[in-house]
Amino acid sequence: MRLILLGPPGAGKGTQAKILVEAYGIPQLSTGDILRAAIAAKTPMGLAAKEIMDRGDLVSDAVVNGIISERLDAEDCKPGFILDGFPRTIAQAEALEGMLKDKGMALDAVIEIKADTDVLVERVVKRARESGSARADDNEDVLRKRLDVYKEQTAPLIAFYDKKGLLKSVDGMAPVEEVTAAIRAAIE
Repeated sequence: MRLILLGPPGAGKGTQAKILVEAYGIPQLSTGDILRAAIAAKTPMGLAAKEIMDRGDLVSDAVVNGIISERLDAEDCKPGFILDGFPRTIAQAEALEGMLKDKGMALDAVIEIKADTDVLVERVVKRARESGSARADDNEDVLRKRLDVYKEQTAPLIAFYDKKGLLKSVDGMAPVEEVTAAIRAAIE
């Protein structure tokens, strides 16, 4: 099973991806996690990405596409994967289509987790406060910028994948278990 999870920052993509990883035994490919690992390791790409992410901006397509292409070649991705945080733009979606075609793969579904912006801001600010998060992107101003970037650059993917017949939408404001059940119903 090859899935994409779409939704604004804080909508629960990471939470749902972890549940789906357990249920289906396929890896979650989170560009955020991959980039944060590079930042923690202080690699040149990681340092450049940190500066961009701290502003709430998106890392370049060339960097992200390269990371994803390499990751899709890993053995654990052969039975499937869950993309979380990629693609974020139409250009990345088109690049992903080409990558998958070259690798003899195709997507099974794109799950849109719909969520209310104001509730997301409350959720992420609360998460940062409760966890003592030191993530620079876990503050209200940066989150609001990320939400604006999502609306401008990522939201068009909803129509892109809907036209391809791959889009399934679920209510991300429901309790976690209900969101999971809706996703499973949409993909099974």
